[in-house]
Parts: sequence; C-alpha cells; structure tokens
Amino acid sequence: MMDQLIGGFAQQLKDAIAIGEKADLKQPDHEIHDIMVCGLGGSGIGANLVAEWVAGELPVPMVVNRNYHLPQFVDKHSLVIISSYSGNTEETVAAMKEALQRKAFIVAITSGGQVKEMAMAHQCNLIEIPGGNPPRSALGLSFVQQLFALFKLGFITGTALQQVEQAIDRLEADGDTIRSEAKDLADYFLGKVPVLYSAVEYGSVAVRFRQQLNENAKMLCWHQVLPEMNHNELVGWKDRYDQMAVLFMRHESDFARTQQRIELTKQIVKEHTHSVRELWSKGDSPIERCIYLIHLTDWTTYYLAQMREEDAMEVHVIDYLKEELGKQ
Repeated sequence: MMDQLIGGFAQQLKDAIAIGEKADLKQPDHEIHDIMVCGLGGSGIGANLVAEWVAGELPVPMVVNRNYHLPQFVDKHSLVIISSYSGNTEETVAAMKEALQRKAFIVAITSGGQVKEMAMAHQCNLIEIPGGNPPRSALGLSFVQQLFALFKLGFITGTALQQVEQAIDRLEADGDTIRSEAKDLADYFLGKVPVLYSAVEYGSVAVRFRQQLNENAKMLCWHQVLPEMNHNELVGWKDRYDQMAVLFMRHESDFARTQQRIELTKQIVKEHTHSVRELWSKGDSPIERCIYLIHLTDWTTYYLAQMREEDAMEVHVIDYLKEELGKQ
C-alpha cells in the first residue's frame, strides 16, 4: 500500500491545492509579530519545508515547535498554525491548549480528532484534510495548507503555490526516471548506514529522507548540513568507515561558496569510506527542486524496505509507545 501512497503524491498535491483554494479564513484582530507552527513527525516536517521556502518573503519570523509547551513570546500577536494529521498528537494538542489560553490567532490543519474539536469549539480557523493514512504519507496535504494559510492571511504572495503546481507537472513528466533513480539509490544504501549531507537551505529535504528511512525502511541514518558540518562533524571523519554510504544532496542553486565546500568535503570523506555519491535535484525553483527530491527519496525508502523484506507501512514500536503513554 505504501507504493500506492507514494505513487499518488502528485495527485495528493492537486487535491491539497483544491482544498486550500476553498479554505475561508478569517483575518486576525491584532497585528501579527511572529508565526509558530506546532507539529511533529510527518506533520511537522512540512513546517520546516515551508519555513525554508518562504524565509526570503515573510515579514515576520517563523518558528517550528515540536514540544508540549510554547515559548514565552507567543501571545495575541502570534499566528499559531496547529498541524496534526490525526488531530490527536498529544504534544500538539497540549501546545494548542496553551495557544488558546494565550489568545493566539490559530489556524488548525487536521483530519479530525481533538484539534478539530477544539478549533470548532473556539471558532478558530480550520482547514480539514482527508484522513486515514499514515501521517508521513500526507506531507503534501500538510505543507500546501500551510502555504495557503500564509497566503490567505497576507504574509506571502502566490509564488510558492505556483511553484508547487510546476512541481506537479515535473513529477508527472519524470515519473519513470524518478523511480529508476530511486531503485539505484536504494541499491547503493542497502547494507550500509546512510549519511546525508545538504546545503542548509535544503536541510529539511534531508530530514524528510532520514525520517522516511527510519519509518519505511526501518534503518538508522544521520544527516547534517553545510556549512555547519565543516565546523565540527568533518573532524569526525578520522578512521575508516566503509559501512557508511554518504550522499551529497545537491542543487544548482546552492550558494557558490557552499558548492566549493561540498567539493572539498567530498575529497576529505572519500579518504575514509568507499561509498560517496551525489544526488542532484531537478526544477526551475527551490520548491520544485525540493519536491522532486522528496518524491525520489520517498521511493528510495520504499525500495529499500522491499530489499530488506520489511513492511514499509508497519510502525509497531511507535504504536507501542503511544499505548504505554496512554496508560499513564
């Protein structure tokens, strides 16, 4: 079933745009000084992507919260976007309760649960999305609604949403190529520990890949961004690490100085492991390039699950954790 969910990503983006276009959001009563997005896992990574995509356009800071509590600065001048696919993520529910107490301006994005109930009870803005699937398979529904919320509340122009539409066209045109490259990349990682490197502007794509490797392929891995890793992790490449498979996720738009750093970092890392390769994005905009790589790497994790004879849908250990927490 995971292959069907991944394969339906382009259609999901189309559906998400249709939902966002119909969303009717009331405007805030107070001037907004900051934006806080509350969400975890598959619901939270969309916020990181959006924050990177619109950083050059937003007139106020945007922060992602992955905790039970909100920072002290959140008040009636804060826009708080509550992103919970199920509507029952306990950390996000707790944060929403705090946001209500502090009179923050709330937009809830959910398929139901407690988040929907609270949003309706307190007459908050609510964008309801289809439920029933693993949250990690609803990424498009999540980030598209966040973009629409920012657009309809006047914080960004429609450029980002236009770039999403362009990304849909590319996914549909390059579907066979994407899957072929994903199979090759899965073979590269099989039996290895993936190490993912990316420019900081595209760091959330690497985070998404890591999360999908964890949940779909049942693999541990790590990621870091440049230039930060040049100031610490690079020194850790001291011994021989042939069990590591390094991937530099690259984009033509990467800052020139960062490109130079990547080339030098590759030379250094190659002295300590046999497995070093690059993965280049495709697209005419940052959002299109990100969505292209997200789709390709999602397929990679599915093929790895097949190769490892793992069920890409199964997350029993997370279910166990939630059940045990529910007893306390």
